[in-house]
Amino acid sequence: MSADPRASARAMTDALSRLLRPRSVAVIGGGTWALNVIRECRKIGFAGELWPVHPSKAEVGGLPAVPSVAELPGAPDAAFVGVNREATVGVVRDLAVRGAGGAVCFASGFAESVAETGDGADLQAALVAAAGEMAILGPNCYGYLNALDGAALWPDQHGLVRVERGVAIVTQSSNIALNLTMQRRGLPLAYVVTVGNQALAGLPEVGRALLADDRVTALGLHIEGVGDVAGLEALARYAHEVGKPVVALKIGASEQARAATVSHTASLAGSDAGGRALLRRLGFGQVGSLTALMETLKLLHVHGPLPHAGIVSLSCSGGEASLMADSAEGTGVTFPPLTEGQRSGLRGALGPKVALANPLDYHTYIWGDADALRRTFTAAMAPHLAMGCVVLDFPRDDRCRPAEWPMVVDAVEAAGRASGVPMGLVASVPECLTEALAEDAMARAIVPFAGIPEALEAIAVAALVRAPGEPVLSSGPLEGEAELLSETDAKTALAAHGLDVPRYRRAVSPAEAAEAAAALGFPVVLKGEGAAHKTEAGLVALGLTSAAGVEDAATQMAAPGYLVEEMISGGVAELLVGVLRDPAHGFVLTVGAGGTLAELLQDTASLLLPATVAEMDAALDSLCTGPLLRGYRGRPAARRDAIHAALLSLQSYVAANAATIEEVEINPLICTPTRAVAADALIRKVMP
Repeated sequence: MSADPRASARAMTDALSRLLRPRSVAVIGGGTWALNVIRECRKIGFAGELWPVHPSKAEVGGLPAVPSVAELPGAPDAAFVGVNREATVGVVRDLAVRGAGGAVCFASGFAESVAETGDGADLQAALVAAAGEMAILGPNCYGYLNALDGAALWPDQHGLVRVERGVAIVTQSSNIALNLTMQRRGLPLAYVVTVGNQALAGLPEVGRALLADDRVTALGLHIEGVGDVAGLEALARYAHEVGKPVVALKIGASEQARAATVSHTASLAGSDAGGRALLRRLGFGQVGSLTALMETLKLLHVHGPLPHAGIVSLSCSGGEASLMADSAEGTGVTFPPLTEGQRSGLRGALGPKVALANPLDYHTYIWGDADALRRTFTAAMAPHLAMGCVVLDFPRDDRCRPAEWPMVVDAVEAAGRASGVPMGLVASVPECLTEALAEDAMARAIVPFAGIPEALEAIAVAALVRAPGEPVLSSGPLEGEAELLSETDAKTALAAHGLDVPRYRRAVSPAEAAEAAAALGFPVVLKGEGAAHKTEAGLVALGLTSAAGVEDAATQMAAPGYLVEEMISGGVAELLVGVLRDPAHGFVLTVGAGGTLAELLQDTASLLLPATVAEMDAALDSLCTGPLLRGYRGRPAARRDAIHAALLSLQSYVAANAATIEEVEINPLICTPTRAVAADALIRKVMP
């Protein structure tokens, strides 16, 4: 590809477009998987040429076969390579020479199996070299489904049907992709693409190629490991340029998931905090489950991102109204109080017996009255709302008569048209919303949500999709073994970048420590050197007020050296501030409740460097400790600009030493009404 990144991105997009929207398909191999590809291409209505390739069979899947790629009647736009891993490399080389557009490499045993075979990485490198300018998906993947044009380079069954427009999903897991195709939620799937090991084309490149299709409305990503932060940043910028939202399900929150990811995709999953921070920086929405991914994509397909998460909820049951309210706790979804205009309109539609609130239980007085339903739903809508939701569970049509339910949907549609507010139906029990009903709702620009928790998560996530931020500070694996600096050296290094540290003196004996304390002035803090966690090791003594007290404390510590510091008083709160090198995502800045209870409280927020002051403020305000910083119950507030200065100093130091830093921690950062002082500091870095 070209050395110009933009030209290279365009070339890859063009190559992938040819692969994903083929007019001719070659199927290499004669086993079950290759036969399935032919079957699925026919099933989805592929209108182009199908060319089987097999060295000894004259016919594959009822079609005449040729013995080699060189003998194909033309250069295929796409090829499914269904042979073993050693043969795959040669076939891909032959396809590249033939001028093929791209290939799906089905075989496993490449980089994902380095630990087992020892040669997987070399074989994957050979595969990339063989491909040349050609795009490849995989290896170790199922391929893709294109329900817009009718192409299925896919070696298994699937549940897709042809659509005219819809969302695209890209995943590193073929089985996850297969499961998603079987959904019955009314989500129009335009493309489902698996990328496996991402040897050449990964999530960023495939995502861009899919977003370039005007018929694609939104992009969903299932991410097992982030191997190309810069590529995802480019994808985020492109998605913003074309005005199409991206939502992601990123695994790796558990140690078990991270271990499984390394063995499955040869990608580095990285920390959960780093992954979440990266997705926020990219402007992608992040969901926590496959069901939430599908529900969010439905919302984004119909209405796009939401300006905020303030909604109105309507149901004919107090239980459903309460369930909506309770389920929204902690999600970010809010229920703004009804305005006078809403109350007036609702009172006119419902009469005096209904208590007006949001969420609203409109009772069953108007059930079966189409006009009253329409007037009620329309009156509840207002321009300040992000969305209107009507809770509605449909009865089983094999045992019940759902005659009155369609008029509720009609009223929801009418309210949306009259008010311009995006509308959704919410089934409290997912089974009470059939696929046919969901598809009908989608056709009316109504989002059919299957499940209350999933609906609320989708709304919250759709409100978080935004333009991407600036590029992250690049990290990558550290070259060399990191060593721990002494506290004094760490503070000196950070102070050179503007960090406020206590006045201090070093001493090598108890007597010298006593002299240092007298010179500094009491009260003082005495620390014994030689341990990273001094409190646990009994190497910290606070509030010493005499030289004798200092000498006694130092004698009891029996440390190889001592640090005597001024005692910082008047603290409003103590913060932990740290930066950790996350090779998968960048440098992760974490702020949280500090001191000796930091691990117990786990009150933290994480950002990626570089972070703006506004982002730092939002992180600080999100903490349970936040009220202390702002001044709690008459207590003085911490000096916020001093905290900003401390965080910016830390950021400056890491940026200047990015090639060597493994970890930097300030704990505690003592926040007072006048200062933010680093009482303790730790740095691990590669020494020159």
